[in-house]
Amino acid sequence: MLYWSVPFRGQFVRAVLAFAEKSWTEAGDDQIAELMGGDVADMPVPFMGPPVLIDNGADVAISQMPAIILYLGETLELLPADPAKRALAIKVANDANDVIDELTIDGGREMWTEASWEEFVPRLKKWMSLWEDLGRRHGLTAEAGTLLGETQPGLADVVTATLWTTMCERFSKVKALFEQSAPATAGLAARVSALPALAQLAERTRAEYGDAYCGGDIGASMAKVLDA
Repeated sequence: MLYWSVPFRGQFVRAVLAFAEKSWTEAGDDQIAELMGGDVADMPVPFMGPPVLIDNGADVAISQMPAIILYLGETLELLPADPAKRALAIKVANDANDVIDELTIDGGREMWTEASWEEFVPRLKKWMSLWEDLGRRHGLTAEAGTLLGETQPGLADVVTATLWTTMCERFSKVKALFEQSAPATAGLAARVSALPALAQLAERTRAEYGDAYCGGDIGASMAKVLDA
């Protein structure tokens, strides 16, 4: 897998692989930068930025987080059998991708300030309500259930736990808002994140990347404003 030495977008791929009890190796930041700066013809798949999944056994390379999640969901049999729920699982991955884009202000187009954060809070609460309502429509409570009403956690639940737990562990303002605005989703995220494979991944992530969420100035502004 190709991804920078931070969680953020690549953490979804890591989490799905860990949940499915699959092993993987990661290229270093220097190799990623070299590929991105080189000729597109030399890339394993044409891409503007990681994550990139390389499945050597199947001779497949895929970029873009939601596309990778779909591939893993299909090949590792983590998607629901029902076509409508399968589509909803991928909708969750796309929503997660949108949330992290907005949380980083389109990857650092601007930096967070106290004023811009307060202006964004109602929109983030609406994002949280999308998860909360989807889960409640399928019987989710803070104490039990899954996002799509499946008997066991699946792809949508792993994506959900990865999105919100990774943020909440690093940004106290997001955590407070999440627990207040989406208690059923918060309960789900806690249960899924406590599964041994995902708990071990979280420990490795902390050991390797510390408190980092994403890189650069936007990461610094997030740490300053959102973890106050």
